[in-house]
Amino acid sequence: MNRIGERIKRNREKLNMPLSDLSKKVGISVSALSQIENAKAFPSIITLKTIAESLFTTVGELVGENETLTKNPLIKASDLKFVKKNESGTKLYLLSHHDNSKQMEPFLLTFVKDSDTNGIMSEHSGQGFIRALSGKFRATLGDKEHMLEEGDNFYYNTNIPLLIRNTGNTAANALWIITPPFV
Repeated sequence: MNRIGERIKRNREKLNMPLSDLSKKVGISVSALSQIENAKAFPSIITLKTIAESLFTTVGELVGENETLTKNPLIKASDLKFVKKNESGTKLYLLSHHDNSKQMEPFLLTFVKDSDTNGIMSEHSGQGFIRALSGKFRATLGDKEHMLEEGDNFYYNTNIPLLIRNTGNTAANALWIITPPFV
């Protein structure tokens, strides 16, 4: 609750808007708005929405929805976020918190023997990067094949179809980063 008040005050001050002007726009007393800004009262959702609109922001911004990356940038290995698994057995894990302001999306791809990325990767306007963390892969970008081994890197335009297949005899892992994010 304290942080919402701070965010309201910070946004109001950025606009050089006096407390009295915002209270009039929102339809509450100056005292009530002051109590909200000082974490002595909590606004109803309707009041919070009106405050957000009056400050040209969103309720999400006021409640701190987009502060995940700056306030909690760490994801422990034990807290990886499973996204999906395709029919061949490849699994996709998100390596960052959800945040609407992200400019890239990092993933871990885990492959079983002979699995591929069919149904996991899709074309979109942007760029991608893959690092083979372990194992051997065949990357088919459009109609051209490239062989990757542990430690190799692959940078590509994501509007070209890409299929990655584990060609080794064991499980394998790859780091996959795309921009812009789409998950």
